[in-house]
Amino acid sequence: MFDPIRATAAETAAAIRARQVSPVEVMQATLDRAERSQPVLNAFVTLCPDRALAEARAAEAAVMRGGDLPPLHGVPLSVKDLVPTAGVRTTWGSRIFADHVPQHDAAVVARLRAAGAILFGKTTTPFENPEAVWFVVNGSYRMAQYGHHLARHRAIMDPVFVRQMDRVASCSAQELYAGIFQRTTLYRAVQAWFEEADIVAMPTLSRTALPIDQDFFGPITIDNAVVPNLRAAWYPYTMPFNLTGNPAVSLPVGLAGDGLPVAIQLVARPGEDARLLQVATALERARPWSHLRPQVPGLA
Repeated sequence: MFDPIRATAAETAAAIRARQVSPVEVMQATLDRAERSQPVLNAFVTLCPDRALAEARAAEAAVMRGGDLPPLHGVPLSVKDLVPTAGVRTTWGSRIFADHVPQHDAAVVARLRAAGAILFGKTTTPFENPEAVWFVVNGSYRMAQYGHHLARHRAIMDPVFVRQMDRVASCSAQELYAGIFQRTTLYRAVQAWFEEADIVAMPTLSRTALPIDQDFFGPITIDNAVVPNLRAAWYPYTMPFNLTGNPAVSLPVGLAGDGLPVAIQLVARPGEDARLLQVATALERARPWSHLRPQVPGLA
C-alpha cells in the first residue's frame, strides 16, 4: 500500500501519474505530518497549507484530464528559508525579515515548480559561524550585511548570532587580511586532493543531531568524550568547502546507535556538479536509506 509519508519523490510522482494516489491526498498527509512533528523537531519556520492544497487540487485536475505531466507533478516540496519563494515569506533566519515576502522565486525553486513540485513550507535556518578562517572571513561578510541591523534590532535578533557578531567586531583588519590568504592556501590544498581522486568522501558531521536547546557556545559529547568547542568539533568536515567553493552533497547512509540519522558527504572539483550528482545517485541506489526511520522521542 502506498504511504505518502515514507515514499520517495520518485515513488510519489510515479504513484500520482498512475492514479494510485491523488496530489491532494499526498499534500494533506504531508501537511498533517509537518504539523504533528513541528513541536518536536521545529523543522519549519513557515507552512503554507492553503496555497499548497489549492495547487494540489489543480494538479489533481490535470491528472484527471490526462496528457503529459511534468516529472515531479504533485510532489510536495519544502525549501530552506534562505531561498526566495514568490508569495511565501523568506526570513533568512532573522526576525528582522519576519514579514519579508519575495515577489519572485529563486531559479532553483522556479525550476522545481516548473517540474510540477508544490511548495508547502520553508525549513528553519540556524546561522552557522565556525571558527578560525571561516569565522573571520564569513563573519566579516555577515557584519557588513547585518551590522546596521545589530544596533537597531539587537533585542529581537538571535542571541547566538548577536554573540557571534560581537566577537567578529573585535577582529582587526590584519586578521581579516590574514584570513583571506589562509583561505587561498586552503583552496590550493583541497584542489590537490583531486590530482589522485575524482570524488572525496567523508562524514558530514562528527555526531548525530543535537537537542534543539543546545548551547552553541557550550560543550558537546562525541564518542563519549566531552568536546569544548561545538562549532569546530561538530561540523569540521563542511567548513572547508564553504570557503573553497567545491560542490558537495550530503546523503543519509543509516542510523547511529542513538537511532538518529548519519550521513556521508561527497566532494568534487569546482564545476563538476554533474559528476558529483551522478556519483551521489549511484551511491543512493547501492545503499538505499528511505526505508529507515529515525527514532525520535515524542514523534511516532
